[in-house]
Amino acid sequence: MSTMLIMLVAFVGVFYFMIVRPENKKKKEAEALRNSLHRGDQITTIGGIEGKIVNVKDDKIVIESGEDQVRLELQKWAVMTNRTAEKEKAKRAEEAREAAQKAKEEKAKAKEEAKKNKGVR
Repeated sequence: MSTMLIMLVAFVGVFYFMIVRPENKKKKEAEALRNSLHRGDQITTIGGIEGKIVNVKDDKIVIESGEDQVRLELQKWAVMTNRTAEKEKAKRAEEAREAAQKAKEEKAKAKEEAKKNKGVR
């Protein structure tokens, strides 16, 4: 009987960590994305419409799309990606990589200098 109870608890634990927790994390990320929308952001909706946000309301946004600058009013939940935020995130990641590479090069230079100075003595 105790073995079955332990197996049941283990099954529930696995179910939680494999299904429920990742789903909640995705929901929180989507909520954060929708709450961080600002005027001027380039977005893509779940329907594939791309445009630039011109107005943000509580639960709606107004975007301009296309060459004719057609304005559409959409629900915030319809936003799938924020390309402006993705570009900024990629830019920050690139800057961090460059800074890490520069620090690595400086460390190698300092090590080389230390070897030269040690050999001179």
